[in-house]
Amino acid sequence: MATPAHWIAGARLRTLPAAVAPVLVGTALATYVDSLVWWKALLALVVSLALQVAVNYANDYSDGIRGTDDDRVGPMRLVGSGVATPAAVKRAAFLAFGVAGVAGLALAATTNWWLLAVGVLCVLAGWFYTGGSKPYGYLGLGEVMVFVFFGLVAVVGTTYVQTETWGTTGWASLVAGCGVGALACAILVANNLRDIPTDLVAGKRTLAVRLGDPATRRFFVGLIVVAMLAVAGVAVLTTPWAMLGLFFWLPARGAVRAVLGGAQGPALIPVLQSVGLAELIWAALTGFGLVVGR
Repeated sequence: MATPAHWIAGARLRTLPAAVAPVLVGTALATYVDSLVWWKALLALVVSLALQVAVNYANDYSDGIRGTDDDRVGPMRLVGSGVATPAAVKRAAFLAFGVAGVAGLALAATTNWWLLAVGVLCVLAGWFYTGGSKPYGYLGLGEVMVFVFFGLVAVVGTTYVQTETWGTTGWASLVAGCGVGALACAILVANNLRDIPTDLVAGKRTLAVRLGDPATRRFFVGLIVVAMLAVAGVAVLTTPWAMLGLFFWLPARGAVRAVLGGAQGPALIPVLQSVGLAELIWAALTGFGLVVGR
């Protein structure tokens, strides 16, 4: 019988910065043009957090029933470790998707109904990442999903539901989405770099498996560079104060050093934590700069 502590661990709270970051910077962009709507920002945060937790449980379920997690290096998985039944984890995933759906419905009803289509795409992308008969995460497309939905869609969507226009923040939100998405991808790349040996055995052809170890490490560094360039892009489109976001490099540099230094297996776990912190700092300080410089 899984305990509450097991369920909390299965939700993988350390991944939640990837859900908070896009809402932070998207709301800051809305504030920059005096269009902050606090309750919509809160609903957007609920959607983002619930989707992140739902994806975590869905991956736990799908990878667990396939046996991908039987020899896992990273944190405990509910199904793979046997502490929870697949059916229970699947219900938890659907419950989290439901919470995201209710909050998203409220946003669509008060903004624009076409947002429902975006919400449906988000849920489908979250489930079929590792779910279904041909999960795209097993085909090396996981990074694409993360970049699009936890970067572009999350940032642009958070800004749009508050401003209700593309306006002066449209391009800035798109560039900010690239920065947030690049760091969210870097978390996944580091995770998959760690899991290359076990994923090879399980037949999970992630992008890291397809690229190989050396190229994956270079790709990781490239994503950090993209995040740097995105800060500069936001600053050019809005205010120089947004350059404060470059301080994300402080936690990111240790991660880059570890990846380029050849860290493997459990030694890559701190990299995930460092990049998660870097993403949160990127969003918080870039957002702070936008609020100060408006």
